[in-house]
Amino acid sequence: MDLQAIRREYLQGGLHREDLSENPIELFSRWMQEAIDMGLPDANAMIVASVAKDGQPSQRIVLLKSVDDKGFVFFTNYESRKAREIGCNAKVSLHFPWHVIERQVEVSGLAEKISAAESQQYFVSRPRESQLAAWASAQSRPLASKDVLLKQYDAITRKYVQGEIPLPEFWGGYRVRPHQIEFWQGGKHRLHDRFEYTLQSGGHWHIDRLAP
Repeated sequence: MDLQAIRREYLQGGLHREDLSENPIELFSRWMQEAIDMGLPDANAMIVASVAKDGQPSQRIVLLKSVDDKGFVFFTNYESRKAREIGCNAKVSLHFPWHVIERQVEVSGLAEKISAAESQQYFVSRPRESQLAAWASAQSRPLASKDVLLKQYDAITRKYVQGEIPLPEFWGGYRVRPHQIEFWQGGKHRLHDRFEYTLQSGGHWHIDRLAP
């Protein structure tokens, strides 16, 4: 395995100031739609980085489920590792690694729980099996074996064999309200294009080009 020999040029196009929108959410939405239209697998997958009490960061991949001017929304177990860390430090970072189209987006912001009504609206849209899985899994907690998890799932399935499955009190969404968003487009000779939006006190966004 020779990792040092793995390299390629980034030639799919540049990113110029005239390509930008005043509002980074508009540019992000455009990039997300382009990733979807190009058929990228799990185009809405993003890395969520959070920090524990002792300063140790951790990361995991979750799915972005909505985005607008208020922020980026994802769903999780409120007793999971990420949720416990967010409870101690609401500062998080999101990363969208669209390698195939030589693009990345990084979002820095504060995570906050969305309302139970918003979580309920999304929960009922999920496949029934996913709803059951939310009840069955004590996310991030030690698990003796996969068989234990499957038995928990079977027990929940029997419990809710008929009718609607209620929203678990320990499950719901977070909205990450951004204060900084960076757009990265790969460039020839590693001269990548990077633009960073920073939210100002007046509510508008300041844009800087960053060195690659």
